[in-house]
Amino acid sequence: MTDHVMMNDVIRLKPLYKERVWGGRKLESIFHRQLPTGVDLVGESWDIVDREESQSIVSDGELKGKTLNELWLDYKESIFGPNLPEEGRFPVLIKILDARKKLSLQVHPPENIASEIGADPKTEMWYIAEADPGAEIYCGFKDKITSLEFIEKINGGLADDLLHKIAVAKGDFIFIPSGRLHAIGGGIVIFEIQQNSDSTYRVHDWGRTGLDGNPRKLHIDEAIRSIDFKDIQPSKGRAENNFLVRCPYFEVEQVDLLAMEPVNATVNSNFAIISVIEGALSCGRSNFMSGDSFIVPAQIGAEPLQLACHVPTRILRTTIPKKH
Repeated sequence: MTDHVMMNDVIRLKPLYKERVWGGRKLESIFHRQLPTGVDLVGESWDIVDREESQSIVSDGELKGKTLNELWLDYKESIFGPNLPEEGRFPVLIKILDARKKLSLQVHPPENIASEIGADPKTEMWYIAEADPGAEIYCGFKDKITSLEFIEKINGGLADDLLHKIAVAKGDFIFIPSGRLHAIGGGIVIFEIQQNSDSTYRVHDWGRTGLDGNPRKLHIDEAIRSIDFKDIQPSKGRAENNFLVRCPYFEVEQVDLLAMEPVNATVNSNFAIISVIEGALSCGRSNFMSGDSFIVPAQIGAEPLQLACHVPTRILRTTIPKKH
């Protein structure tokens, strides 16, 4: 471990764009992103990621060229602070999704099942950044159901009839614990904060073909093992003292900034990931627009960095719970 490095500025990382059959190019118009040319269906921007196959890379500053994994392993205490999980990779992944069309009906495995089938558990939350009129998500069962009954519905092409359909609008947020069957409807742009996982089990894909022209693979056996069939009371979230989500894997707080009234970027000297939902702000020596995410290092023994804006600005501030 290399730790120690003096951190007196924010860390900006390069986004990674993912082609998806359900994606589009809305991130250009909403967040002024420079998307890859020749790719019409950009479904995801992975903005904070530490996976073997996908790595965020620092774009400028003292640590330019370093991967997020290198920051986590080599400068963990300097950047992220003490008493965080002893994991080999940064435990949170932050994305923006452009769901031009609806995603597959899917589930992510809970921890006990993931360990049995060689997958990574995944709990996540969605913050709705944009939504077309009438947009909705599928989430949780209307009534308790057995796995056998569910398989019958899948085989009959009726699985989506079993689920709650929840209308969503800009500013809504929804918690998706592992095991909850769900799908994002079309016409929605989402900030997604999740465990560091890419384990998704599809049970229904609306009869469409993938990018290669063939039907995408379904994962019925893994999904049946992962689904919580007693999950019948999903709902849109309600903020508590500005916190949208507090779970064992991440905590997400919504903060509304007023023009010309700077606030500390971090709380209690903890590191934070700041995601700009709308508006624009400055922090340290950098300026950020809506759609940007960046890391504010743990400000241990230092004057805290501040967030300042000239227009009303909304952010999400994501942190990782400390070990007790």
